[in-house]
Amino acid sequence: MSRLSSLRQQFTPSQVNIYFSILCFFFPPVLGSVVSFVFNGGGLWSALLIALKKRRFNADRPMIWLTVAIYAYCAANLLASIVNNSFARDAPHLIPLVTFLFFPVSYSTWSITRKTTLARTIVLSSMAACFVAVLLAICQQYWLGIRAEGGAGNAIVFATVVCLAVVVCVAGALSGIEQARNPLFYATLAGTIAIIYSGSRIVWLALLIAGVAVMLINRHRLKGRNAVRLLLLLAAVGVVIATSSFQAISGRVDFLRSDWGALGVGGNYDTSVGIRVALWQIGLKAFHDMPVFGHGMGATQLLIKQGFLDQFAMNAGFNHFHNGFLTALVQAGILGAVTLAAIFAVAAGNAARVLRNSDDPLERFGATVIVIVVITYLTAGMTGILIGHDILDSVLMVFLVCGTYLASGRQVPLLEEQALAPVMEEQAPVMEERALPSATQKMFRARQ
Repeated sequence: MSRLSSLRQQFTPSQVNIYFSILCFFFPPVLGSVVSFVFNGGGLWSALLIALKKRRFNADRPMIWLTVAIYAYCAANLLASIVNNSFARDAPHLIPLVTFLFFPVSYSTWSITRKTTLARTIVLSSMAACFVAVLLAICQQYWLGIRAEGGAGNAIVFATVVCLAVVVCVAGALSGIEQARNPLFYATLAGTIAIIYSGSRIVWLALLIAGVAVMLINRHRLKGRNAVRLLLLLAAVGVVIATSSFQAISGRVDFLRSDWGALGVGGNYDTSVGIRVALWQIGLKAFHDMPVFGHGMGATQLLIKQGFLDQFAMNAGFNHFHNGFLTALVQAGILGAVTLAAIFAVAAGNAARVLRNSDDPLERFGATVIVIVVITYLTAGMTGILIGHDILDSVLMVFLVCGTYLASGRQVPLLEEQALAPVMEEQAPVMEERALPSATQKMFRARQ
C-alpha cells in the first residue's frame, strides 16, 4: 500500500504536468519530431479531460485573444481549400493544423501547475537540452562530416529550437528564476556552439537579436558588479566560440560571399542564396496570380517545381518558399498572411503589456519567453521555415502556452479540489470542535 501511495504521489495531475513540460522543452533539439507526438498527445488528452469535466476550461483574456488569432489562421487555410475546390488535395496538409487547435485546451491543463515550478522546469530543461545539443552537433560535425542537425533531421530547425533553449537560459539567469548561474552560463555557451555547427546563418542573427532583447528587458539587473560580470562572460564566450568554431563560421561566410557573387555577376541561381532568390520570385508570381485566397496548402510543391522549370530551367523541388509570410501568401492569400502575422502580433502585445505594467519576476519571465519565441521565429522565418514543420509548430505552441500562462494567466485548481472546498468549509467547525479540549467543547457549542 505504501508503494502504491508513493506512486500516486509521483503521478498527481500537477506532477504529470511537470514531467510533460520537461519533455516538451528537452526533446526538440534532442529527439526532434518526438516532441510533436508528446505535445499533440497531451493536447488530445487535455481535450478529453475537459470533455469529461475533469478539467476546467481556463478562459484567461490574453489566451482567448491569442486563440482567436490562431483559429483565424487555421480558418484562412481551410477557406483557401474550399475556394480552390481542392479540399481532397489539401487534406494531408490541413491535418497538421490540429496542433494549433490544441492551444486553448493545452493552456487549460497547463494552468493547474504552480508558476514557480513551471518556470524553473522550463529553464532547467532548456539547460539540459543545450548540453545534449552540443554533443550531438560535435558528433555530426566531426564524425559524420555534416552540418549539425541534432535529432530534428534539419539544420535550420535544429538551430531554431536550440536558439530558443539558449536564450531561455540567459533569461533564467538574468531574471533570477534560477540561482545556479554557472551551469546556465555553460549551457548558453554549449548551445551557441551547437548553433554555429548547424551552419544556419539566419539563426545566428536571431540568437543575437533575441539575446540583446532579453538583456534590455532585464537591464535593471545589469548594474555595477553584475554588469562587469556579464561583460567578462561575453568576452569568454567570444574567445571560446572564436577558437572552437572559427572554421565553421568562416566557411559559411565564404559560401555566402561566393553565392552572392555568382548570383550578381553571372546570374547563377544554382547556389544556396540563388535558390532562395528564385523561390521568392516564384512565390511572388504565384501570389500575384491568386492574391486574395491563395492556391491552397497542397499546391506549394507543384507551384515550386513548375516555377523552377518555367522561369529558371531548373529541376528543383521544395515544400515551402523559404519565407514564412510568402508561403502563407501563396497558400492562403492576403487573409492567410494577415492572420499569421496576427498570431505573433497578439502574442507580442500581451508580452509588452506585462513588461510595461508588472514587476513580478515570474510574469516578466513569461513575457520574456514570448518575446524570445516571437523574435526567433520571425527572424529565422525570413529565409527559412516559419511554421508548417511539425517540430516548429509544436514548439511554437509550447512556448506560447507556457509564456502566456506565466505572464498573464491565473492558476486554476483541479475540479476535484473545488468540489471538496464547500465540504471542507462545512466540516471546519466540527473539526475545530474535535480539536478543542473536552472542557471547552460546551463553550464552543454555546457560541454557535
